[in-house]
Amino acid sequence: MPTTPIFRCGTIAILGRPNVGKSTLLNTILTEKVSIVTPKPQTTRQRILGIVPGPGYQAIFIDTPGYHQFKKKLNQAMVEAALSAIGDADLVLVLVDASDTTDEFSDPHGAGVLVRRCEEIGRPVFVMLNKIDRVRDKKALLPIIERWAAFSPAVKNVIPLSAAKGSGISELLVEIYGYLPEGPALYPEDDLTDQTEREITAEIVRETCILCLREELPYATAVTIERFSETAARRSISGIIWVERDSQKAIVIGKRGSMIRHIGQTAREQLIARFGVETQLFLEVKVHPGWTDDPASLRELGYKP
Repeated sequence: MPTTPIFRCGTIAILGRPNVGKSTLLNTILTEKVSIVTPKPQTTRQRILGIVPGPGYQAIFIDTPGYHQFKKKLNQAMVEAALSAIGDADLVLVLVDASDTTDEFSDPHGAGVLVRRCEEIGRPVFVMLNKIDRVRDKKALLPIIERWAAFSPAVKNVIPLSAAKGSGISELLVEIYGYLPEGPALYPEDDLTDQTEREITAEIVRETCILCLREELPYATAVTIERFSETAARRSISGIIWVERDSQKAIVIGKRGSMIRHIGQTAREQLIARFGVETQLFLEVKVHPGWTDDPASLRELGYKP
């Protein structure tokens, strides 16, 4: 009798310190941008889902906020979102910046802590040595690979790769297959993410704010979409950029409205490129005092403290 082909479907969580390339890895695997990326740490604030179909499998990747020391409730919510992904995953990818000199084994917020956490709750780990394109002497990676392989029984593989350049991605997908449990696909074949277009729009506007604004201001901004209407040929979107103080509002608006216009124009171009629809984008700036450290305010703005 003919046998029914085995189908596999599982969840892979991507964890690591801020700016080690987690969101870049997800976008590269998907070959499309679903998670915003900036040079500034703590860009990702919530879990972002990316769905990868393959021959005989569906892999559901979870991009998570960077694991870091926190003082405010927003940062606490980000760290908790990252750690909770471990329990939801069938496999955990712990990313390390191979070009960085930080001791990930002993740092209290390094990859070693995350690997131990996975070991405690029985989750297999792939340690991903990312950004190897920045490492001149590739032989220097060998002792690091050996050390990670011996670090914990939870570590099942150590894979050097460059998420930005795309090297090592196909090898990663091959290795992941065996860790996906048997089961049906959880999402339609054409789905790329579980984010709504409204949510994607808010993230694109926030990404633009991060890239345009200086110093600590990006960390005090949030974006909500208040109106999202569309026809076959055009979208009309209204959003609010939230800050904590009047002085921050003045900076986001800029002299004679120059900064808010720049943010709006840049975000609008990104939205048109992403969705292929002519878009009108209207933005205003409002003050929500102390929102980054108030659980009720965080929930109001779409975060989960």
